[in-house]
Amino acid sequence: MKILFIGDIVGSLGRRTAQRVLTTLKKRDNIALVVANADNLAHGRGATGSTIKECLDFGIDVFTGGDHLFHIKGFQDEISSLPIARPANFYAGTPGQGYFVAKALGYPFCIISLIGQTFGGENVENSFYAVSRVLTEIKRKKVKMILVDIHGDLTSEKNALGYFLDGKVSAVVGTHTHIPTCDQKILAGGTAFVTDAGMVGAYDSVLGVKKEIIVERFLSSLPSKFEWVEEGKAVFNSVLIDINENTGRARSIERRDFVVG
Repeated sequence: MKILFIGDIVGSLGRRTAQRVLTTLKKRDNIALVVANADNLAHGRGATGSTIKECLDFGIDVFTGGDHLFHIKGFQDEISSLPIARPANFYAGTPGQGYFVAKALGYPFCIISLIGQTFGGENVENSFYAVSRVLTEIKRKKVKMILVDIHGDLTSEKNALGYFLDGKVSAVVGTHTHIPTCDQKILAGGTAFVTDAGMVGAYDSVLGVKKEIIVERFLSSLPSKFEWVEEGKAVFNSVLIDINENTGRARSIERRDFVVG
């Protein structure tokens, strides 16, 4: 079974690009399930019910979150009715749930969202303990195919989590840096891993933001408002993972990266 995981989709340009690529990619690669990170989905920060539904209409099935997920007021009231997993290591009182069980070709498939330790100011618990707790709960549901999105800055944390979960889940995919890494591999226990899937957004930008703004931030100590690039050439970063639906082990993981426009 082939699963496509798409890196952080950034703003309207990212959504349009994802739609354009998925139109042909799903058929070409015989993809059974599409998962995407929604942390920057609406206006560059956060998500909304309408932007989630827009993406559902063109072929994304399930979403994961991150540190910006609740940036737009009101989303906390919408999340429970949507196919999205917010970070499982947010505290229990946070709206939504830390995992989502979807159906792929009739098989249950679980998507777990986690956030990295550098976001301690966001009131998060240790991702290793949180995912262990979730896996204990999922075990009772007899789900064999499990994908984990670890949304964080530290490559060391992402790599360590991959090894910690090797043999326990089908795939561990990193997000948040918006920079795709080329270290995709199958670990010894059969878990697919990549440090960061990348993003879907403006090619000529820094993380999807107008490059001049970010350059200026490094040249002075003055605050500046982010302006997201919404037109022009875009990148589409993702990984395609082939999973044995009977064992839950990954057969392969390959990058699927495109420049559009």
